[in-house]
Amino acid sequence: MDMRRNGQTPSDLIQIDKVLQLEERKGYRDDAATNGVARFVGERTARLLTSAGPDMRHRIQKLESLLAEYAELPSPQRQSAVAEARRIVGDLTNRPMQATVAPVVAPRAAKPDTRAPAPARRAPRAAKPTARIGSLADSVRLLPGVGESRAKALAQLGVETVGDLLHLYPRKYIDYGNVQPIASSLFGRLTTIQGTVASIETRRTATGRELVDAVIADGTGRIHAVWFSPWVARQLVPGTPVSLSGRVEQMRGHLVLQNPEWEILGSETLNTGRIIPVYPLVKNISQKGLRPLVRHALDATRALIVEPLPDDLRADEGLLDMGQALEWIHFPVEGPTGDAAANLRAAQQRVAFDQFLALQLGLLSRKHEWQSQPGTAINVNREALSALNERLPFALTGAQRRSLAEILRDMSQPQPMTRLLQGDVGSGKTIVAALAAYAAILDGYQVALMAPTEILAEQHARGLQRVFEALPDDSRPRIGFLTGSVSGAQRTVVYAAAAAGEIDLLIGTHALIQEDVEFANLGLAIIDEQHRFGVEQRASLRGKGVAPDVLVMTATPIPRTLALTLHGDLDVSTLDEMPPGRQPIETYRVDGRQRADAYRFIRGEIESGRQAFIVFPLVEESETVDARAAVAEHERLSGEVFPDLRLGLLHGRMRPAEKDAVMEAFRDHQIDILVSTSVIEVGIDVPNATVMLIDGADRFGLSQLHQFRGRVGRGAQKSYCILISGDTGSDGNARLQAMVDTQDGFKLAQIDLELRGPGDFLGTRQSGLPELDLAMFADVRDLERARAVAERILEEDPNLESARFALIRARMDAFWKRAIVDVS
Repeated sequence: MDMRRNGQTPSDLIQIDKVLQLEERKGYRDDAATNGVARFVGERTARLLTSAGPDMRHRIQKLESLLAEYAELPSPQRQSAVAEARRIVGDLTNRPMQATVAPVVAPRAAKPDTRAPAPARRAPRAAKPTARIGSLADSVRLLPGVGESRAKALAQLGVETVGDLLHLYPRKYIDYGNVQPIASSLFGRLTTIQGTVASIETRRTATGRELVDAVIADGTGRIHAVWFSPWVARQLVPGTPVSLSGRVEQMRGHLVLQNPEWEILGSETLNTGRIIPVYPLVKNISQKGLRPLVRHALDATRALIVEPLPDDLRADEGLLDMGQALEWIHFPVEGPTGDAAANLRAAQQRVAFDQFLALQLGLLSRKHEWQSQPGTAINVNREALSALNERLPFALTGAQRRSLAEILRDMSQPQPMTRLLQGDVGSGKTIVAALAAYAAILDGYQVALMAPTEILAEQHARGLQRVFEALPDDSRPRIGFLTGSVSGAQRTVVYAAAAAGEIDLLIGTHALIQEDVEFANLGLAIIDEQHRFGVEQRASLRGKGVAPDVLVMTATPIPRTLALTLHGDLDVSTLDEMPPGRQPIETYRVDGRQRADAYRFIRGEIESGRQAFIVFPLVEESETVDARAAVAEHERLSGEVFPDLRLGLLHGRMRPAEKDAVMEAFRDHQIDILVSTSVIEVGIDVPNATVMLIDGADRFGLSQLHQFRGRVGRGAQKSYCILISGDTGSDGNARLQAMVDTQDGFKLAQIDLELRGPGDFLGTRQSGLPELDLAMFADVRDLERARAVAERILEEDPNLESARFALIRARMDAFWKRAIVDVS
């Protein structure tokens, strides 16, 4: 005989089992029920004993006595008591004990409102059984409530398997953990109240919308909660115990919670009374619908989550185990290690660490694999290089000499070079690259230089020709040029000359990595603005030779830690010294009321024969973003402010040929003022441009603002940068003031890192790198730690072949399958 009647299990047993499951999940802290596990179980076993037969009474009494002193038990004994109690519940219901499931929604008994009798409540539904998940690769269709329509919506979020759902990380969190009595509720505060629905009514507003107005009471007072969702009135009736979270506002002289999150009080809350996750959404998926799905997935896969890190390594680094990290990253709660916020941070650190570790292992493995190939040791003719150096019209800076020495040292080794040359705008990367190229050419090798745009490739061609003009005719390198606009006949000529070894230095765009391009003896590949190319594109250019040396360059200064993180497959040389004679760019910060003064200043520079940039943050106006847009502003400036001047327009939606044509016209002074979006951040070199006006400067990061400023100050004339911004917070003020105070790109990058964290560097899609989901939560120390651990692992097991690192290798391979290659 069991306690089921007519196929139904008593709700008291269901509630006891749910609370015990929650207690397991929360780590046996005796907070799964409001007044403690012992009282919760005692009240329900007392009711069960009134209807139990003689053969069941002893098991119910044993269940009650087992947990009667639960609050006084140490943690290990609590764990044993809960396990035994759940076994007894399973016996009583004649069913096996299941894995932890989502909480049953069962209201607590509540005193009805004295003003009107409470209507009869429907009995709570029995909880759905836990999904039978056998693998993280199982379809989300196996989870309760996921039919065809919801599965299609989840697929739009990249969620097709249960494992995908576990790794759908929240994009932010809202802290509703501040549970307050109604009497203590303050206007404007985020708060959670827990009470009983005293009354509820639906009415129409003056605009015809249906409004649900509930009065919530908790013994200390009453507060209104309103929703513009009529279905809420069908869910809540007087006498329902509820938890509501939201911001306290005012309506008609009353404090009110407007459209708060709510849920009936039961075993566990997912939407109120705690730090709640906020996920990315698509149509037909809501936060309130997604959170229980994630809860189901966590409960159903608890035994399936495998820890990839060896125990000793995890212990050394003080990291959570992966199962606990996934639990807390979705539903952080207080635990032995700290409060909910601290546990959330620990969970984010753990999951971010795994991503950074996979990134670093992949990059360092690439570097190891590449450098383990037999390369060519280039015989550096120092005498000939010195002769060219002496013919230059300027002396190299100390940073240029140091970086060149590092590059030449690598080139002379039998292993292929993989080096990043980073330097501020105007720091002289081109001449360092020219001398390295000449060293390779002198030893009989060919050199390829790839730039992301045609105009940049042309600038390099002109600049390198000027450098090599200092040499006698018979020792000048033979330079070729190849971009998408090179005609078919001329392209054929270039192909043939490169294949025959008749071109020493071939300069171009990504046309260089097309299948038809062949080199007779490629010894050095140089890639400019390397962040505009993917890892695979760099590999394609390397593949044009037999393990050639690779030098990549960037004019976007970033702190060394981030350089090692983003470019872990590269050694780093830094040009942190500006050549003498480079004029500082006078930088001013003004507000929107001074816009007309800025326009008058620009007009004065144009009348003196100069040119100017005006940069906006958007291409077109947006209803949701309060910022000026380039297309509309170009039209306004052309018609109202500068009708007599020649204005050009440049933005990212234009075709590459159109952008090149506009930039060439500006360079050739056929345009006086170039109105642009951030597309001019990199590339254009117009020595005659002396003013950079950035309208909406508070919407750009420091490094980006510095890149914009670097578009001027390239000639002999004094140059200016004007920052127009609206109201900004403290970080925005600090950012803009830093631009006024310093011209040092590396110092600005460090300030940006300190102000905003590494998320702005790592959170966006890095060309050729897998997306880092948790970069926004990262800390510089997390990056450094992952880098150091990756180096230690590869030192111990260079190919990750041992069983000790098998799971890490699998994670790394899966991570790198998500790599993105940007060919634009």
